[in-house]
Amino acid sequence: MSATLASIALLIADDDDAVRTTLAKQFGESAGVVVVGLGGDAWSAIRAAEETQPDVALVDFHMPGGGEQTVRGILAVSPGTRVIALSGSTDPETTLAMLRAGAGSYLVKGSSPDDMVSAVVRAARGETTIAAEVAEEVLGEFASHLEKRRMSAEELRRQRDRIELVLERKLVKPVFQPIRELENGRIACYEALSRFPTEPALSPAQWFVDAECVDRRTDLELLAATLAIAAFRAYGGPESLAINASPEAIADVAQLGAWLGSRLLIEVTEHVAIEDYRVVAVAMAPFRATGIRLAVDDAGAGFASLRHILELKPDLVKLDMSLTRNIDHDPSRSALARGLIVFAKELGIEIVAEGIETAAELATLRDLGVGLGQGFLLGRPQPLSHSSRA
Repeated sequence: MSATLASIALLIADDDDAVRTTLAKQFGESAGVVVVGLGGDAWSAIRAAEETQPDVALVDFHMPGGGEQTVRGILAVSPGTRVIALSGSTDPETTLAMLRAGAGSYLVKGSSPDDMVSAVVRAARGETTIAAEVAEEVLGEFASHLEKRRMSAEELRRQRDRIELVLERKLVKPVFQPIRELENGRIACYEALSRFPTEPALSPAQWFVDAECVDRRTDLELLAATLAIAAFRAYGGPESLAINASPEAIADVAQLGAWLGSRLLIEVTEHVAIEDYRVVAVAMAPFRATGIRLAVDDAGAGFASLRHILELKPDLVKLDMSLTRNIDHDPSRSALARGLIVFAKELGIEIVAEGIETAAELATLRDLGVGLGQGFLLGRPQPLSHSSRA
């Protein structure tokens, strides 16, 4: 709808019946403002926004489900809605919390009817209204935020320079951790891991996070995969090779290691969101047809839960170390692991347990029917050599 008074559709979200009634009557008497929805909690407000797609939503901070969650939910289902936060509080933290959630304006309850109507009109036009009671604190916070952004930009530049140096000089050292058959201890596969320069002292995971921040994660993954596959070829052993890859890099990694055929295992971490599983499935289809296998890493630890397994139909599932750690005397871990193991076996998927560090954990996992495992008890990451086969 246009941003004129004559065409403004308004949603009112407040847990107080009297406030909702008063506001609805107030705006109903304002020529051209049409109240199209009411919500007494986050869920009803979000549902009303989805159904009516209002131009403007007035959202109370203190309501069941939370004002911030309500703002985010409304914007998720109705992106074109302009949100005005409404609260009896002049606390700047409350104000900033609602603004960070996506509200464009902030009014204090008790504002005059004319001020309320003016704020709705301004919001519909894409303009901002901040109550005078909180304006000074908010402006001060924004000034501080701008300074932090300036500092963040400088850190981002240094971060980009570090990543570019690693890429240019190929400063990634591949190491390999064995995955063993738990019954006989034979090495079935090596997982390729990456080690980076000692300065700055960052974990390998942080290097990839930093690369993501400067849009070079895929490049860093491909460099790490290239060096690992070259080292594995030089080693010449009969074992399989597992390579970690994000959804964006998965097909390129498969291409790099295609010569390994069924001895190549590509691991997709459960911590990484996949926007469209069909894209990954289509990209991997020709490689899986040649025998290249797919694994879901970190099962039981990430936000993707079981969906990666259901959608990607992997050949292997790796139980995250948060499940295997202390599994010998923690009934809850044992129960969750047992459920994942049964689920995987029903689908014909092989299980690998990560992070095994004690003999008791190893024995428990064997009893649960896990066939493969890795962890410091079974072998630490190290460069490959002929002595690695022991």
